[in-house]
Parts: sequence; C-alpha cells; structure tokens
Amino acid sequence: METTEITELVDSARLFSGFSSAEEKLLEEVGPEVIPHLSRVTDEFYKALSVVPKAQQFLDGRTEKLKTTHTNWLEYVFRGPYDDKYAAAMYEVGHVHFQVKLPLEFMEGGMTLILGALTPVIAESCGDDMQRFTRILCAINAALGFSLIIMQKSYQLSTLEGELDNFLQVTGMSRKLFDKLSQTNL
Repeated sequence: METTEITELVDSARLFSGFSSAEEKLLEEVGPEVIPHLSRVTDEFYKALSVVPKAQQFLDGRTEKLKTTHTNWLEYVFRGPYDDKYAAAMYEVGHVHFQVKLPLEFMEGGMTLILGALTPVIAESCGDDMQRFTRILCAINAALGFSLIIMQKSYQLSTLEGELDNFLQVTGMSRKLFDKLSQTNL
C-alpha cells in the first residue's frame, strides 16, 4: 500500500472510530498504570479464545508465541504513536489473518474480548472516578476500532485480490488485459 493510501486510511479510520489526538494522548497518559497488567489481560483473552472450538486450529502449539505478540501490541496501544507506521503494521496483521484464513469475526470478536478484559483494569485504576473511567474506556474503544478498521480493510482487499487471482487463473486472462477491460467505459 502506498504512503498516500495509508495516510488516507488512517484519516478515514480515525473518523469512523472517533479516535482523535485527545484519545491518543489519554491512552499514553494512562499507559504506565495499565501496561503492568497487560500480561493478565492477554491471559484472559486467550483463556476466552480457548473455549471457542473454531479457534483451536489457530492456537494449537502457538499460544505462547501469540501471547507475546499480543502483549507487545497492547503495550503499543498505550504508548502510541498511531501514525502511518502503526497503520502499516495493522494492515499487515489484517493480511496475515487473511493468509491463515482466520474468520473475519475473530478480529471483531477479539476486540470485544480485549475491551472486556481491560475494563476491570481500568475500573481498578479509576476507583470512584466514573468520569475518568468512561473517558478511558471510550479512548480504548476508539483505539481498538481504529485498529480493527485498518485490519479489516487489508483483509477485504486481500480477499478481493485472491478472488481476482482465481478468476484470472480460471479464465486464462492476463492481469494487464483485466485491468484494461476494467477501465473501459461501457
């Protein structure tokens, strides 16, 4: 993906998720309070996945490595920055999920599980300050939504590219001819 396309995707994902620089700054501020608990959050996430029968083929023999990657990503969520480099990394994650044939709903459901596992950590950190609790949870939700939008865009484009490759192979049509035909005004 070109730099301008990544920048456009970042802008679009920020708008759709409601993830502004204020939410990004808030996550960076609470990071030192939350980061020490992220291993526990990751453990809870993978414990929840362990009861999903369809998830087993993606977890078997890989859980510990996946936990490390997951915890590192969560730390980044609370450190930032949410720039083009981060977006490119999330785009690659979406492509990898496509390559391993991870069902799309796993990404969506995964974000829900992550937010659920983070909620008690934030509640403990905020105590009785419900206004702060709400602001932080909204910021986390926006950051997760931002990340998910980028991963799903990559997954969607990878799916379309795969379908096109299959079409070209079945028909024997060259990519050059297909591109030319697709640009023809009928």
